[in-house]
Amino acid sequence: MSQYHDFFAQPDCTAMRRYEALRAYIHEGCSVEEAAKRGNYTPGSFRNILTHFKKNPSSEFFWPRRTQPLPPEKPPNPRPARILSLRNEQGLSINQIQAVLKREKIPASIGYIYKIFQQNDIKRKPRTPRHVPRAVVSDHRSLDLRERTFHTDFAGLFLFVLDLARIDLGSILTQVRMPGTRMIPAHCAVLSLLALKLSGVGRPAMAETLDEGLGLFAGLNAIPKRTVLTEYSILMDPIFARPLMHQWYDAAAKLANIVGDGNSMDLDFHTIPYHGDQALLQKHFVSKRSRRQRGILTMLARDANAHVFCYADTNIRKETQNDAILDFVRDWKTRTGTVPGELVFDSRFTVYENLAKLDDLGINFITLRRRHASLIQRIHTLDKSAWTKIRLSNIGRAYCTPSIVDGTTKLRAYPKPLRQLLVKNLGHEQPTILITNQMKRPPRQLIDRYARRMVIGNVISDAIDFFHLDALSSAVPLRINVDVQLTVMASVLYRLLGARVQQSYEKAEARTIYRDLVRHSGKVTITQNEILVQLQARAKDSYLIAAGYPELREKIPWL
Repeated sequence: MSQYHDFFAQPDCTAMRRYEALRAYIHEGCSVEEAAKRGNYTPGSFRNILTHFKKNPSSEFFWPRRTQPLPPEKPPNPRPARILSLRNEQGLSINQIQAVLKREKIPASIGYIYKIFQQNDIKRKPRTPRHVPRAVVSDHRSLDLRERTFHTDFAGLFLFVLDLARIDLGSILTQVRMPGTRMIPAHCAVLSLLALKLSGVGRPAMAETLDEGLGLFAGLNAIPKRTVLTEYSILMDPIFARPLMHQWYDAAAKLANIVGDGNSMDLDFHTIPYHGDQALLQKHFVSKRSRRQRGILTMLARDANAHVFCYADTNIRKETQNDAILDFVRDWKTRTGTVPGELVFDSRFTVYENLAKLDDLGINFITLRRRHASLIQRIHTLDKSAWTKIRLSNIGRAYCTPSIVDGTTKLRAYPKPLRQLLVKNLGHEQPTILITNQMKRPPRQLIDRYARRMVIGNVISDAIDFFHLDALSSAVPLRINVDVQLTVMASVLYRLLGARVQQSYEKAEARTIYRDLVRHSGKVTITQNEILVQLQARAKDSYLIAAGYPELREKIPWL
């Protein structure tokens, strides 16, 4: 047994070291330093051991009993064996093995499976090339009108086909000589762009254009891809924009009394912002952002009675901004033979010299006077007896009883007196100052008419949000004049739909009409003589039924 002498002479087990050191100090009477040296401790560590031993002087101090059960042994991992089995016996690839393990509820990552392959010296299989289907080429000659049935997410879009057929868009585009090709004629290209506007898609990443219903709406086998649509908008030279606008508005006016007669028009500017650094673009005020920014200044005219845009001009620069109102008057007279009856606009729309020209042409106008410090000071010095309280009608707002001062004023650039209305208690901190050449019209009608002009801001907001008017950088970049003209056309079609349905939709915003009536999926059935569109049932379908849509029949020229 002499070979085990070192086991007791130099113990390396913790329990034995403690026992030898404590026995030397307590039983043999050695000093702390000698006992610590025997257990291979420092004197300080040994004193700590003595303190703990006094609290528990028993054999458990050297060999503590296990109070918790040992953790159960983990079952063997079944994944490595299953991975090797699937590879060696069935010859599956890594992706196929991952799919099988997921179905068997023992999922594994691609990296884990590859690690098992490396440990067992298994090489990966070469990748099998994916079958990429060839993109469908848009061609109206390949339009499939055989008898069949298919599902579309844009079934509600066919509600506009009735008005488009009656307007005869194809003949309008022929008259203005819009460009087109043998594969994609002009009417098919314009209908493709118009479909994206009407459906609220705007200009997306073109995933929706794979829908067969969109292609049928445009008279094509498939909607053109975004590069084709962008190139077509470039081919639409600005010279086409104004004749197209005139022809479209005149054709829409014949359908119903939706398009007004120009008795009263709201005018406003809107800056389409450009988020870049382009030296050829000027900086204009962007009301939505309350700052000046590079962009395209666009003038919009809205018929106050019809609630639709009837004029748009995107070729406005700073040096011609003040005369844009005169260009609109000349354009309207050329189109209709008469000048507009009334124009309503804000204080910065034009200069006072042009107000005199409007008056010479016999055009009534209502606008705001620019407030300067001396004018505001004079208003505040007026006696209380000069103010008269009136009650407004036909205006849904909290401030219906403003106080007014009805009088006249002379402007430096205007040759004769102008009527001036000072209005306070309209919810603004400073008084509102209206000027007009209508000398006999009751004050409440003038205030009410200008208040309704403010709705044009909501209409422009609707065009920005729903028709994506400000989306210059997008998946389908379009020229500004084309984009604005499509917005005008789409707004007229929505107004025609709202007027036919009624039920308070005559003045509703386009996004509201789309949400309630147009956003339909459904089934399209093509027979030998007709195309039947069945809309999926929704809550507001009773309005479409009451408007007579189930009984409407119309020959579609482009189909």
